[in-house]
Amino acid sequence: MTHHGPQLITYADRLAGDLPGLRALLDGALAGAFTGVHVLPFYPPYDGADAGFDPRDHTQVDPRLGTWDDVRGLAEGRTVMADVIVNHVSADSERFRDVRERGDASPHAPMFLTLGSVFPDGATEEDLARVYRPRPGLPFTVMTLGGRRRVVWTTFTPDQVDLDLRTPQAWDYLTSVVDALTAGGVTVLRLDAVGYTGKEAGTDCFMTPATDAYTERIVEQAHARGAQVLVEVHGHHTQQIEIARKVDLVYDFALPPLVLHALTAHDLDPLAGWLAIRPGNAVTVLDTHDGIGIVDVGPSDLRPGEPGLLAPEKIDALVEHIHANSGGTSRQATGAAASNLDLYQVNCTFYDALARDDRRYLLARLMQLFVPGIPQVYYVGLLAGSNDMDLLAATGVGRDVNRHHFTPDEVADALTRPAVRGQLAALRLRSSHPAFDGEFEWDVDGTRGCFAWVSGEARATLTFDVSDGTFQVHATGPEGEQPFLTDTDTATATPA
Repeated sequence: MTHHGPQLITYADRLAGDLPGLRALLDGALAGAFTGVHVLPFYPPYDGADAGFDPRDHTQVDPRLGTWDDVRGLAEGRTVMADVIVNHVSADSERFRDVRERGDASPHAPMFLTLGSVFPDGATEEDLARVYRPRPGLPFTVMTLGGRRRVVWTTFTPDQVDLDLRTPQAWDYLTSVVDALTAGGVTVLRLDAVGYTGKEAGTDCFMTPATDAYTERIVEQAHARGAQVLVEVHGHHTQQIEIARKVDLVYDFALPPLVLHALTAHDLDPLAGWLAIRPGNAVTVLDTHDGIGIVDVGPSDLRPGEPGLLAPEKIDALVEHIHANSGGTSRQATGAAASNLDLYQVNCTFYDALARDDRRYLLARLMQLFVPGIPQVYYVGLLAGSNDMDLLAATGVGRDVNRHHFTPDEVADALTRPAVRGQLAALRLRSSHPAFDGEFEWDVDGTRGCFAWVSGEARATLTFDVSDGTFQVHATGPEGEQPFLTDTDTATATPA
């Protein structure tokens, strides 16, 4: 069960201070709950303009967090996942600083994308309007490179300069990253923002044939080093199904909004429709360090004419439910109210999205844990965290409402709460019960559902009703199938 059991996804510093602290927590208070951990960017600077997704040196561990030996220690007895930030590097990286100074005379100049790299004959208004970007405006920043004004490709922010993966310089760089991570004990590589790498004239520059070729090349590198690849792409649900056929793992980003819709609209039909077609080689999530994705269940310009998993009016109702349940705090963190804006997500903790209702929140987690795939649990979600409005006020970055810095006392207090104790009990069941090595069975009837795993005589079953949030988990043990966890006893639940 080591690889397919639950994983924690966390920043080392925001949960446990540093990498040794994270290992101590996983081996201590969280022991038995997780068989793996996705450590969000720990490269220098881990506290940069985009919380580590703007690395200056992607081959090093920020010394404030630890060393590669600490990463290898974390990997003892568990799967460690880390990010390969494929699309861009920090504008303050050593390579790009050299390009700023020397322009085309720098040996690193070819590895960075400018407007002219993709459109050497110039871009028309139609060309520019076609480019897909997850944020408002065009993905370019005017910079001075070697004394010459240039239009540099910056998909996400001006602090993150896009790479030109058509060049050997870019691949030398990415190969060095893959080498460093796999030598450091990382066995799953998460390809961050890979969908934006394949910029080609005449396309929307998102998920192009070039993207597929680049992804395949990194997958080959990873496999040669004994690692697997998880691809991170937000888009139409049919894209996830297509991508899943080509890589080891994809995210099930459709699951979180479908679970929220089920619990707020008392409607299981869209989730049932997704369960019938979703890929099995998925990493499941509820909330993440980014937000609650919406584009993943809706119609998309990337798939014109194809419906989404949720009709537009149901998506609008879901977003309004989230804003109401969070007391309006998610509205302050989403859309035009927040900088670093993404068009396709709502910034909110999952706990606040469900109005801090312990029963419905634990049911949401149980639904995730029973759906096939590798469940990842975000550290704020594990601790049933609420929107951090102080951090949002300090940074103005909408996603920071769900990126709280927990103190040791806050972690200790959270571990005593019913919603957290119930999650940990469920995670330990999911990590250890032999039923989850077997086959998944499910049935939906109106507002009621049953998810079950069966392996020989071993069985684990979740029955629930989204109309009132009630649920029961049964699991086989030495004395046969017994109640394990219900909506009335989450504070005292222990593994079967």
